[in-house]
Amino acid sequence: MTLAKIVYATNTGNTEGISEILEDAFEDIGVDVERVDADDAEADFYEDADICVLATYTDGDGELPFDLEDLHEELPDEDLSGKIYGVVGSGDSELYPDYFCHAAVAFDEAFAKTGAKKAAETVKIENEADDEDEEVLKAFVKALVEAAE
Repeated sequence: MTLAKIVYATNTGNTEGISEILEDAFEDIGVDVERVDADDAEADFYEDADICVLATYTDGDGELPFDLEDLHEELPDEDLSGKIYGVVGSGDSELYPDYFCHAAVAFDEAFAKTGAKKAAETVKIENEADDEDEEVLKAFVKALVEAAE
């Protein structure tokens, strides 16, 4: 059975909510899921996953969340060849127009160095996911699963 692993970092709860939508979408199509908070994720977390997902917010002026800094630094050293990845970001384009979802872009670049295959464009969500975003997230999950088959 296909295993998807999701790491998420949240400050306001928006990204945790997004990670729950992702988890439900994977489960709805029969994929096993393990979802963990960034505090509990080590660089080797994705080692036995078929699909690697990271959901993050961007802190302040384009900074990574503190609890994801180590993972971001160590991830490019992991060999994730043969795995599929996708990244989701949440942000506030009004408050931080120059840094909207910057952390998600940074993780996309880090995953690209692991040998994993990007199977869907990075999803950028304005603050909390709404119904339209939920449909985008379901399509994102579907693309990841199809690429892993």
